[in-house]
Amino acid sequence: MTAPHPTDRSRDRADEVTETSVGELIGNISNDLATLFRQEVELAKAELKQEAVKAGKASGLLGGAGLAGYLVVVLLTGALVAALSNVMDPGWAALIVAVLWGIAGAVLYAGGRKKLKTVDPTPRRTVDTLKEDAQWLKNPTG
Repeated sequence: MTAPHPTDRSRDRADEVTETSVGELIGNISNDLATLFRQEVELAKAELKQEAVKAGKASGLLGGAGLAGYLVVVLLTGALVAALSNVMDPGWAALIVAVLWGIAGAVLYAGGRKKLKTVDPTPRRTVDTLKEDAQWLKNPTG
């Protein structure tokens, strides 16, 4: 048995292309794009799920670190009150430490409030990109 000559295959392919209508070509392109889009969405879902699992584990570790830090602050506060109690009445020592924590809280609150005022909840770049996409869809040839 002899293999088909390369020119024969080229003619067969040329006949197939010639027989394919423009409508079929557009339909094929449309189906291919839809399949590609679905596959990209599935890939994005898988990646997001994987990243969410990593973020969840990291959040748990950060939560544990936050709890440990809180306990350190509580114990240091108690130690400071006890240390001050050696030189003054324990009630005054606790009041002084509470005032120090009040000042620290007020400073942190003011800084956080100032930063919060600079937050813009609108995703400006995304809005601009969507506007450009909508404009392109209206007139794709420019």
